[in-house]
Amino acid sequence: MAAELFSLIDHLRAEKNLTDDALTMLYENRTPETDAYLYAAADAVRRESYGNKVFLRGLIEISNICKNDCYYCGIRRSNRQVARYRLTLEDLMACAAHGYELGFRTFVLQGGEDAYFIDEVVVHWVRALKCAFPDCAVTLSLGERSRQSYEALFAAGADRYLLRHETATEAHYRRLHPAAMRLSHRLDCLAALKDIGYQTGCGIMVGSPGQTWPNLLADLRYMQGLNPQMVGLGPFLPAQHTPFAHQKAGTLADTLWMLAVVRLMLPQVLLPATTALATLSPEGREAGLRAGANVLMPNLSPLSVRKKYALYDNKATLDGEAAENVASLFDWLKTLGYEAVVDRGDYRI
Repeated sequence: MAAELFSLIDHLRAEKNLTDDALTMLYENRTPETDAYLYAAADAVRRESYGNKVFLRGLIEISNICKNDCYYCGIRRSNRQVARYRLTLEDLMACAAHGYELGFRTFVLQGGEDAYFIDEVVVHWVRALKCAFPDCAVTLSLGERSRQSYEALFAAGADRYLLRHETATEAHYRRLHPAAMRLSHRLDCLAALKDIGYQTGCGIMVGSPGQTWPNLLADLRYMQGLNPQMVGLGPFLPAQHTPFAHQKAGTLADTLWMLAVVRLMLPQVLLPATTALATLSPEGREAGLRAGANVLMPNLSPLSVRKKYALYDNKATLDGEAAENVASLFDWLKTLGYEAVVDRGDYRI
């Protein structure tokens, strides 16, 4: 069986695809030996596309206020235990200036779906960033918006947009979200982002409640069809004061498996080793890089709010995940054989 699985991995690497039956066989008969072979193949493909470079993005969490009530999310609307905050434009520009001094040339603005951030506000913020830092890329991760909104933000200078689809299966989506939210709308948003011209990112939580192998297979097929420039994959981690507070977390092994398969299917994709991986395991970021990831996103948010942006429990917000420690991050990556890169790090066609 091992020889057959190795052959499937080789085929996936060469053809960037497998049949549903072959992917199922590869998933259901995994062993530590075959996983190691898969990770090595993914790492080799990443090196073919990007060498030993790991791109660093400066993450700025602009608000933990959200109108949505997703069952898994620590900043969901119904969580009354959250100390809410919203950065000002002055806060944002100070974070970006600090990041620029540290060498960052991509800023990722992430937040809940905060009603304050109407188009006029976000357009103003994006223009301010692009005016002050014209050699930098601006990535937005501000949830579902109208096509008209996405067009306005793109015209203002936003380069990339991250919107995890969470699941491509309707029944699983209903398990994760209240009735007011629709999977079809989220997928329409992602299609619009791609059509407008954003470097677009989707993604999932591996091990989210109710997730099955057919769900994961549907996610892989959706990502193949969308052909995104970025994919955000991390383990599900429970958050206190949510309906899923006592659910089992996703595993490192399952998340690494999905990272590696996505790398083999989408060789040029920009693939973060997420903060959730670092939260799940002290070796999470290194393991993610070894399985094909090539992006890290140190936190540039003000220290006073970092613990308030808690999508899940025990978030890794300090030490290696903090932008202030970028020098030690450079050294750490060098010891692993990688080169830390703080330029724009655009998708390579």
